[in-house]
Amino acid sequence: MQGHKGKLVVLATGGTIAGRAASAGDNLGYQAAQLGVEQLLAGLAPPAGLSIEGEQVAQIDSKDMEFAVWRALAQRCAHWLAQPEVAGIVLTHGTDTMEETAFFLQQVLAPAKPVVLTGAMRPATSIAADGPQNLADALAVAASGQARGVGVVFAGSVHGAADVQKVHGYRADAFASGDAGPLAYVEEGRLRVLRAWPEGVAVRDAGSLADADQWPRVEIVLSHAGSDGAIVRALVSDGVRGIVVAGTGNGTVHHRLEEALLQAQQAGVAVRRASRCLQGRVLPHAGDRLPAAEGLTPVKARIALMLELMGA
Repeated sequence: MQGHKGKLVVLATGGTIAGRAASAGDNLGYQAAQLGVEQLLAGLAPPAGLSIEGEQVAQIDSKDMEFAVWRALAQRCAHWLAQPEVAGIVLTHGTDTMEETAFFLQQVLAPAKPVVLTGAMRPATSIAADGPQNLADALAVAASGQARGVGVVFAGSVHGAADVQKVHGYRADAFASGDAGPLAYVEEGRLRVLRAWPEGVAVRDAGSLADADQWPRVEIVLSHAGSDGAIVRALVSDGVRGIVVAGTGNGTVHHRLEEALLQAQQAGVAVRRASRCLQGRVLPHAGDRLPAAEGLTPVKARIALMLELMGA
């Protein structure tokens, strides 16, 4: 359009932000992924000097996220990021797996331009819908010229892909970044930066990702009181390529489960050790027999291991 020097691209995937319920007072009994991208954008003014283009990549509840959608998202992001007139991308997404998608995209894109994920905890029909403000904030961050890489914008906070976690199942302020804290805050459409934007290098090129049915299978098991190795042995028998164990404390693992994991490792299964604790990281030491997951949460360690195995 005349007067616009560039554009933002909004890629929609469904989620609660696109959900509908029978009444404005119902924030639980809604159906996700009902509104299309054009409906989400209706009434939102683009940031100054930019136009907005929407694209519907998927229409799902993010609890049902699949590798095929991740692959499509990575490829569409790569396509749009390569266009000189595109200043950034906003991705609308359900909250349940948002941290996983953000980390995956950072790993395969590591973009110099911003790729900003956002969503909602309440459906679009809610009397207190949070989606419109979150989307407006995400557009502001993508247009700011201060952001880079993949991040999550939610309830006025900006989180980096490596640190962000969903920490509450109901509150509108459902995301946090643990010990690291948020990267920035969005205040009336302006960005207040708190710390340097993380940089990184893509570990796998988005354009080279194989069809989703060829991705290596990596599973997560949980260490807890009374654990044994039955699940691990079943996974190995079923052909699993990698296992992430969510250990207690500093990645400690019940001795029976650890023995099964060591046997799996000896059989050629890649094993990584994370912690089920919400904050902190696994600190490795010389006596470790199972490698640590380099500070990643179990779900992110799974993605990292899966991408590692793709190149093995």
